[in-house]
Amino acid sequence: MHPSIKKILKIIIPIALGVFLVWYSISATTPEDRLTIKETITNANLFWVVVSISIGICSHVSRAIRWNYLLKPLGFTPKLSNNFFMVMIAYLANLGIPRSGEFLRASALTTYEKVPFEKGLGTIVTERVIDLLILLFIILAALVLQTDIILDYLNNYGVNLVFSIAILIVGILGLIVLIYLIRKAQTGFLFKLKIFLNGLLDGVLSIAKMKNKWPFILHTLFIWACYVGMFWAIKFTVPETIHLGLSELLVCFVAGAFAMTATNGGLGLYPIAVSSALAIFGISSTSGDAFGWIMWIAQTLLVVVLGAISFVLLPLLNKNR
Repeated sequence: MHPSIKKILKIIIPIALGVFLVWYSISATTPEDRLTIKETITNANLFWVVVSISIGICSHVSRAIRWNYLLKPLGFTPKLSNNFFMVMIAYLANLGIPRSGEFLRASALTTYEKVPFEKGLGTIVTERVIDLLILLFIILAALVLQTDIILDYLNNYGVNLVFSIAILIVGILGLIVLIYLIRKAQTGFLFKLKIFLNGLLDGVLSIAKMKNKWPFILHTLFIWACYVGMFWAIKFTVPETIHLGLSELLVCFVAGAFAMTATNGGLGLYPIAVSSALAIFGISSTSGDAFGWIMWIAQTLLVVVLGAISFVLLPLLNKNR
């Protein structure tokens, strides 16, 4: 396949999938359910929506601050405002073209702060690796805290405990074999993967040598606490979800996190994933859909508005650069 066609498909397919899922989620409900969902969204407590958005802004500011802890050892200390604008521009770009934001962010850093592109991109990749590790920890915490309920849910769909353990064992053995093959690889795809993973490992280990490693770690924890906090605040907008505790919400948060990576900004899939996770805890589909849409709209609105403002302000405030 021609490279240009492949690039176009990578852009079109996630968007098309998201649009299809929006259509599917609407068509799969009855007119009465759609009316209920619409009323729930319309009557959502705006105070908690604002709280959720405010927490989200705090996470983005913290990410801008944290970025400098990675750039400072390289000899660069960009303006905090520029970092924030670049972060928001990257999030906005990712809504249109998946993963384009990282390259745009590194390019903007080169343009306005004279940081070499490859060094800036390296710090962004390191950020992503750290965030992935935190997400894996949250996934593990959600599984541990809600093991019984998740197993009961799977059992209702014919996935019993023995089968689940068997799948887990096969997965672990498969991972061990894959790691062995990657370590021994000298050519081909696995060798490229080994180089990539070694680079990621170097990025993670570099944190241990960082002068401000503890502030970096604290900002990382704060960022993810904000992400969960955004989700927690939205529970107060839907009457049926107000009683949910943190452990239940973590399961739903994880479902939403996976959805965000499947389509552009979780378009279409995010409300479906969150609603399905809420169903595990007895939340009706109408309330679950409303929760998912309120959360997705709040997040997307935040990114679109701040991203658009950042696109305008970044060049205006850096005319001399």
